[in-house]
Amino acid sequence: MKTLAQALLGALMLAVLSVPAQALADYTATRYPIVLVHGLFGFDTAAGVDYWYRIPEELRQGGAQVYVAQVSAAEDTAVRGEQLARQVETILASTGADRVNLIGHSHGGPTTRYVASVYPGYVASVTSVGGVNWGARLADVLQGVVDNVPFSGNLIGYLGNALAGVIDLFSGGGNEQDILAALKALTTAETVAFNQQYPEGMPAEYCGDAPRVASNGVSYFSWSGAKTLTNGLDPSDPFLAATSIVFLGEPNDGLVSSCSSHLGMVIRDDYRMNHLDEVNQVLGLHDLWSTDPVTLYRQQANRLKNYSF
Repeated sequence: MKTLAQALLGALMLAVLSVPAQALADYTATRYPIVLVHGLFGFDTAAGVDYWYRIPEELRQGGAQVYVAQVSAAEDTAVRGEQLARQVETILASTGADRVNLIGHSHGGPTTRYVASVYPGYVASVTSVGGVNWGARLADVLQGVVDNVPFSGNLIGYLGNALAGVIDLFSGGGNEQDILAALKALTTAETVAFNQQYPEGMPAEYCGDAPRVASNGVSYFSWSGAKTLTNGLDPSDPFLAATSIVFLGEPNDGLVSSCSSHLGMVIRDDYRMNHLDEVNQVLGLHDLWSTDPVTLYRQQANRLKNYSF
């Protein structure tokens, strides 16, 4: 005689098997191409390692057209935004699409917002993942060091630009790098000024939310994590646990506070993920008791598919 658990498992398997293959194949088939935009010290692919680990492939398997942008690893937001806009123009020209869906991680959040504000005709939606939409506390601390400790700016500039240059070399980007400009752009003061110039999608107050559709006709979404130590095998976890100290107990993913990540329709700001888990790094190591990061991108693509833009 079957147990209740066996009966439930059988019913679940039957339900899965009864889903039409076409429905699964079209799950992420958005009307407009998806463009993934990396954050600070990010890349598309460097030395065989993908920044968006397994994410583009999974989205494509569900029917999405996916492009991975490559902008400066370290630069001012507007500079990165203009680089992204040129790549979006190329994507629109090659695909014949009217607009794109931009998904930005970390500094990629304000980078995508810049394009949507300056070139709203190019963009159907912006999704910010762990986005620095209200400043990064660590950037405030480092900027304070640059402003008050003699020669520290030279040292940070040299080391930061060297690292960004190596990333750019291995990813074949060919972009200029300016870590001091990037650092300043990510401070709270500069981000607030950026928000005043490009307000679309931003909540009226810290930790608030905003309507999904902004005045420029673009839809805005966001999500983020709020846990730093998520997998004992992940070598990046101790670093993010250390950087989280600057938040003084405020929920954060190690580099961005949950409240700073808010943009437009806030899907969730407390996933059991840290800043790198949000892009399925390192190599897919994440909290085993939390949602798989790749699943979040598939769900968002399906959400974009079902909204009318």
